[in-house]
Amino acid sequence: MSDVTQILTAIEQGDAKAADKLLPLVYEELRRLAAKKMSLESPGQTLQPTALVHEAYIRLVGSEARNWNSRTHFFYAAAEAMRHILTENARRKRRLKRGGEHKRIELDNAHLVVKEPSEDILALDEALTKLAEKEPAAANLVKLRYFAGLTLEQAAEMLDVSCRTADRYWAYARAWLYNELRKAGGSDCR
Repeated sequence: MSDVTQILTAIEQGDAKAADKLLPLVYEELRRLAAKKMSLESPGQTLQPTALVHEAYIRLVGSEARNWNSRTHFFYAAAEAMRHILTENARRKRRLKRGGEHKRIELDNAHLVVKEPSEDILALDEALTKLAEKEPAAANLVKLRYFAGLTLEQAAEMLDVSCRTADRYWAYARAWLYNELRKAGGSDCR
């Protein structure tokens, strides 16, 4: 059993000091995954990778349901937490009281502004929820790839499926999400 799994078991059993030991072991990996995910976000994103990691970690360790059975399960839960944080952040930005209908334009670069396809995180979240009802394994793969920034091989390992199976899930999920987002008037899925 790995150190992370042992600490997760201790946290599950109520050892308050175990949470302090967990962060140093998983922080760099979570930070790398968050940085990769944030690099895919549109310019002007106010949430930074460090803040995303800290918020996800607080939600994970501070939650009542801390029954992780492995390192893989913990990182899957971290991907879910990051997904929810990014979705909540997108919803918050849309609210009128926060200027949700306004687009931020840097005055220094105003002449360089080019309309690029934007990823609508809310539409993706809704489509991903529908996909999870239909094909949970494919939806889990998308969450690990998109929200945790894992490679296909890493996600396959975490889901305990072959790379070939993961590749089929990925192809199916991309096509399904593309069609769903297109129907909803969203942007292309990458």
